[in-house]
Amino acid sequence: MPPPKEVEIKFSVRNLEHLEEQLELRGFHCITPSTHELNTLYDLPGHTLRRKGQLLRLRQYGGAWVLTHKARAAIGRHKSRIELETHVAEGPQTDAILRALGYQPVFVYEKFRSEWTDGKGHIVLDRTPIGDIAEIEGAPQWIDRTAKALGVKPAEYITKSYAELFFDWKRRYKRKAVNMTFRECGGSAKAALNARKSSAEAATGSGVRPRRA
Repeated sequence: MPPPKEVEIKFSVRNLEHLEEQLELRGFHCITPSTHELNTLYDLPGHTLRRKGQLLRLRQYGGAWVLTHKARAAIGRHKSRIELETHVAEGPQTDAILRALGYQPVFVYEKFRSEWTDGKGHIVLDRTPIGDIAEIEGAPQWIDRTAKALGVKPAEYITKSYAELFFDWKRRYKRKAVNMTFRECGGSAKAALNARKSSAEAATGSGVRPRRA
């Protein structure tokens, strides 16, 4: 059985509430209300994984923990890469194991994420310290059809990772933040939290499941 492949694009969002309305009109429903997500990337001395284009991430999504490895990405119209992930029971213990094996945290990023689906693919809406961003994940043709229906042009597709977007943001605004967190970037965590509460009240169902980034 071939390993799972992630195919996605990101795009910047000017008005997240308007996008939520557009998703509902197009048959999408929210299956995960906006939930705080904290991600830690690990690497070996000398940035071995980064030089290979790989990623090792421990994510806390609400009360759930997920360990993920991503292979080097293939960048074209969309971004695709092999991804392996598994739920872990205890995040702090997993962190301790990774450190014992020689891995160290190299980058932390956080956001408030909600997940939407039409049964064919997924869209996630992220409120981040550097702006609101959405991801469309699914089959390539479905991604393009969905993006077009939402008014997103191919020229607006983003295939960069959150780490790459963060460092672009740092250079553009000449900021000294080391991690993409609300505290370091000066983003409005309070506003994001209020939006999370509003989305949670409107969401159908109360289950929270982690999704890929």
